Amino acid sequence: MQSFRRILFLFCLLLSCTTFCGPATALAAGILFSLLIGNPFALESAVWSKRLLQLSVVGLGFGVSISDVWHAGREAVFYTPVSIIATVAIGVLLGRMIRTPVKASILISFGTAICGGSAIAAMAPVINAKDEEIAVSLATIFSLNAVALMIFPLLGNFFGLTEREFGLWAALAIHDTSSVVGAASAYGATALAVGTTVKLARAVWIAPAALIVSRFTQTKAKTGIPLFIIGFILAASIRSFAPNLTQAWNLLAFISRQGLVVTLFLVGNGLTLAVLRRVGIRPLGQGLILWILVSASVLTAILAGLVR
Repeated sequence: MQSFRRILFLFCLLLSCTTFCGPATALAAGILFSLLIGNPFALESAVWSKRLLQLSVVGLGFGVSISDVWHAGREAVFYTPVSIIATVAIGVLLGRMIRTPVKASILISFGTAICGGSAIAAMAPVINAKDEEIAVSLATIFSLNAVALMIFPLLGNFFGLTEREFGLWAALAIHDTSSVVGAASAYGATALAVGTTVKLARAVWIAPAALIVSRFTQTKAKTGIPLFIIGFILAASIRSFAPNLTQAWNLLAFISRQGLVVTLFLVGNGLTLAVLRRVGIRPLGQGLILWILVSASVLTAILAGLVR
């Protein structure tokens, strides 16, 4: 039985490497495989999903110019700090109202405000969070990521968002980079470029946020800018300085987009019944309400022309 599961898993993994499999299909297949059959490579999937995500994000840099990165990042500077502070404040208040454990509430709030699992991983040692609190927070964010990947493209079409508007909405309202690029890639190439760039610009704020919180908690946790963000910027710079190799850069960007599809299959295989049980009602309730508030507020601001 174990051999059969391994063969079937590898077959599905190879299928996700082809253009026949899109982001939503890969994620759904991963979730169903995990829940119905069981992932025979659970540890390996967890490790390689993170590595492949980072490599794919770096590769996506070859699909945009450094001027596009600068333009999107410069615009994000104006509204990113305000939205992060507002999201964290509302999240902590919701946590108190729902009576979510304090540290789990803080992690969920920061994960929603900045960059999902990456923000949680950076903030956990700063507030001395326990493994159980970290697991619950990650499970909450992960569950909502899966939902976002499937419903955001549908909502974007329903509200008539342009690709640029959708990329911006996805970057500001979806937690993790993997789900942002997954949803944006399903919407269009421009949405993917905008969503990835703005999300990575937002992820830069992980380090300052952790350092500020550490001042109040008096911890000495080390934080910094994730290397894959630097890699993305370098890749965009290389494309801009060698425009005669556009076909090669486009090929690398295409391979990276398909690498994200494979990543989503691996990510989906991380959603187990044990993870769903750990989430519980209160943390999930806090995360869901906060996410809906953020998503609706950002969408309203985009439709009103307040955020461009």
